[in-house]
Amino acid sequence: MRRPPKFPDFTPAAIAKRSPDASQLLDGPRSSAPPPKSLPGVALVLMVLAVLLSTPLPGGAVEQQPVIGHRIDAVLGPEAGTLRATDTLTLPADTKQVVFLLHRGLEPRVVDGEAVLERIGRDGHFERFRLTPGAGDTVTLGYGGRIRHSLTSVREGMGRERQQLVGTIDADGVFLTGYTGWYPNVPGALNRMQLDVRLPPGWLAVSQGAGPERIGDDGARIRWTEEQPQDELYLIAARFKLYRQETPHGEAQAYLRLPDADLAARYLDATADYLARYSELIGEYPYVKFALVENFWETGYGMPSFTLLGSRVMRLPFILHSSYPHEILHNWWGNSVYVDYAAGNWAEGLTAYLSDHLNKALAGEGASYRRDQLKAYADYVRDGKDFPLTEFRGRHGSASQAIGYGKMLMTLHMLRVMLGDDTFRSGLRRFYHENRFRTADLDDLKFAFELASNRDLGDFFSDWTTRTGAAQLKLGDVQVEQAEGGGYRVAGSVYQVQSTPAFPMQVPVVVNSERGTARRVLASFDERAARFAAKLASAPARVAVDPQFETFRQLLPEESPASLSNLFGAEQGLMVLPAAAPAPQRRAYRNLAQAWQRGHSGWDIAVDDALDALPQDRAVWLFGWENAFADTVASQAPGLEIDADARQLTLEGTVHDDVSAALAVGDATRPIGWVAAATPAAVPGLARKLPHYGKYGYLTFSGDAPDNRVKGQWPPGDSALTQWLTDARPALEMPTPSTLVER
Repeated sequence: MRRPPKFPDFTPAAIAKRSPDASQLLDGPRSSAPPPKSLPGVALVLMVLAVLLSTPLPGGAVEQQPVIGHRIDAVLGPEAGTLRATDTLTLPADTKQVVFLLHRGLEPRVVDGEAVLERIGRDGHFERFRLTPGAGDTVTLGYGGRIRHSLTSVREGMGRERQQLVGTIDADGVFLTGYTGWYPNVPGALNRMQLDVRLPPGWLAVSQGAGPERIGDDGARIRWTEEQPQDELYLIAARFKLYRQETPHGEAQAYLRLPDADLAARYLDATADYLARYSELIGEYPYVKFALVENFWETGYGMPSFTLLGSRVMRLPFILHSSYPHEILHNWWGNSVYVDYAAGNWAEGLTAYLSDHLNKALAGEGASYRRDQLKAYADYVRDGKDFPLTEFRGRHGSASQAIGYGKMLMTLHMLRVMLGDDTFRSGLRRFYHENRFRTADLDDLKFAFELASNRDLGDFFSDWTTRTGAAQLKLGDVQVEQAEGGGYRVAGSVYQVQSTPAFPMQVPVVVNSERGTARRVLASFDERAARFAAKLASAPARVAVDPQFETFRQLLPEESPASLSNLFGAEQGLMVLPAAAPAPQRRAYRNLAQAWQRGHSGWDIAVDDALDALPQDRAVWLFGWENAFADTVASQAPGLEIDADARQLTLEGTVHDDVSAALAVGDATRPIGWVAAATPAAVPGLARKLPHYGKYGYLTFSGDAPDNRVKGQWPPGDSALTQWLTDARPALEMPTPSTLVER
């Protein structure tokens, strides 16, 4: 899930941090001072704007961003793709000039107030204008024209593709964001708005804030109002059916393209639950409503006080308890505490930690979720793709997701382990309270937790956010002795053995007794080695370092059995087609292979009858029940049998007939994947869906859609981070994990 494209690098805080010589430009855009080489061509004007409209503090930080008021009256013509609007701008006092961006062809003009408007350039679909106000701080601009862009495809890895849109006014719907340029957008400034929209009969407009309110004698105009400063303004419209429900923390709304009271009720009830959860955990919900809005293409966008989900996405049963709370939580992180993108996007990882991870933890699956994050990092972040958290702007593929979401949430989990739940909650609340409706960066996040804990967290944040890589751990020097007063004392060391310097961290160590009971202690790192000790009443049976995957570390091979992500993350490989398959099936598999090969020059395609053996030095995809090398897959996974003639799959004693299947076996150095479809019609669906099931080792599907029936992971084994101290193997308990909210 994501926000639509925006202007990540032009906030005043970002510009101040990158532009130590900005004081030279105080005379405005006529200054002859050259822009810093690191900034894009448009940045000189925007940097000047930041200086003109903000008050620098010592060290280059910005106390607050300028806020511009917008009173917009808009008329939308969906059939023609047109917008006609006036925008009364209320500028900060003593503003000398502003530079704004507007969609090309909208031809702005001053219709009220004393001001000079000049066109000064063009950047892509934007035109740049300089506005020099005269007396007073209010200027009304009129503008109008056509906005209609087509969807474009963005590849995010093997088999993964999404569509995005600059903006459009169309008979299917209206999608306008700050990046569209549908209003005078002053990069680096925040915005207040009153938005009145006139639409064709039967249409309804959605934006952030309070609404929809019908105004005018005929009620044909829709009004939205938001007085809290916003980083950009949105306008969505379609022929919606609106459902509403009051909650103690704001109104829940659902905008559906076709009436569906049952679906709306499920979302409205979920909205009430999650608004209550996060208001209690972090602080009161910052808006008067939260709305589910159905989009006309498949998206998962989070905007202030609403989310824009595609028709198919929002009807997936798991979305209601996975992606949906993620988008609600973005109204605390990202949509009210804004992100200084130039300094690192902290919001996606924090949101994932308190929504996706928290829901899994409440279901008792937190350790598995964290292991999946570590495995995604190992599988996708390789061959020079790593970068520090301070350079994460947004997700543009599996590698960036593994860093910006996965590494960030694991860093937060390590911080929580170090500080404890109460202090961690206090830090979250302080960060939210101090930064509502302003831009914040990783330093602000650090400062909030330092105040909450009364600790210096500089080394922790610096190492985990400005360095690449993960810790590599090793267990050693385990000793058992009789403890004074009875019982046993177990001691040992945990080492960081990666080639880079040690990370500051506290690593959980779990010691189980011969009865299976567990004792959890922390090994605290200041250098390469950290000691631990635990006292037990009965003889110890096992020592395990980080068995619940609570640190950002490199997984050992035994902890990371094969999954589809090993294949999807591989830079080089071979796709093997089945010569013996019927012609329609062969064509379907070749289309699949070519689709996955696009953009991945390291992958080749071959037919099985042209090969004497499979390569040993790279990943391999096998396609088809008829593939001559299918037995290679079956021989490498316990409990797996493939009967190609009967098109039958046996997993752990359970027989699966007439199914499509996908499996991954082997290891990270040479994974082998196998995809076999029940019918040619099922292959396109497998091509589209399988890249989203990367964490699984085996899956089955039914029908032509196809629909997932079984999914699972091969069981991990003991690793070198586990040491048994007895030949007995008692049933082991694990420490009961704490959660930030009640189960």
